[in-house]
Amino acid sequence: MAGKPVLHYFDGRGRMEPIRWLLAAAGVEFEEKFLKTQDDLARLRNDGSLMFQQVPMVEIDGMKLVQTKAIMNYIASKYNLYGKDLKERAIIDMYAEGLADLDEIVLYYPYFPPEEKEANLAKIKDKARNRYFPAYEKVLKSHGQDYLIGNRLSRADVYLVQLLYHVEELDPSIMANFPLLKALRTRVSNLPTMKKFLQPGSQRKPFDDEKCVASAKKIFS
Repeated sequence: MAGKPVLHYFDGRGRMEPIRWLLAAAGVEFEEKFLKTQDDLARLRNDGSLMFQQVPMVEIDGMKLVQTKAIMNYIASKYNLYGKDLKERAIIDMYAEGLADLDEIVLYYPYFPPEEKEANLAKIKDKARNRYFPAYEKVLKSHGQDYLIGNRLSRADVYLVQLLYHVEELDPSIMANFPLLKALRTRVSNLPTMKKFLQPGSQRKPFDDEKCVASAKKIFS
């Protein structure tokens, strides 16, 4: 029997967080080996574990996978979170890529200097309210079913709900005009695997600017 996937990253959200969410949605238990110093990262680089000298890296099924999208695509394919055919897969990819555009600025928000945070928060709110959230609200309204791809959970739903949580942490009122997104968040959050992941003390990483930035600086600066 294959062991649990092992996640190599620092103790924070970053680019590993959507992978954690996807594994949780699939009901897959995983282990984490946190990088704490530059030496920890150097060891992975020197032993050939990092193809492009970068983390995140996930050990799974005898592979050492790098690149966030490649990792997520593999997990989604393995655990039936990637649609039923090529057409659905293309649409899921399109939805996920759209989310990545917004997630990029949310991801880097903790690292902006204090004097730049206000402007970047305004940018996040504008993009969420006026470009991205309306697009996904429209998708859900167009077919009236439970998830972005009909009545079947996909990696796009998990990624979207993760981002909804993260943006709400920055602006609790952000979803006031998006009832279908709120319903999707509730629906996904109530799935047994996700309920467990969303409980305090789980492997979900909290929003903590100072801890996240300090952890990353020890490794990457």
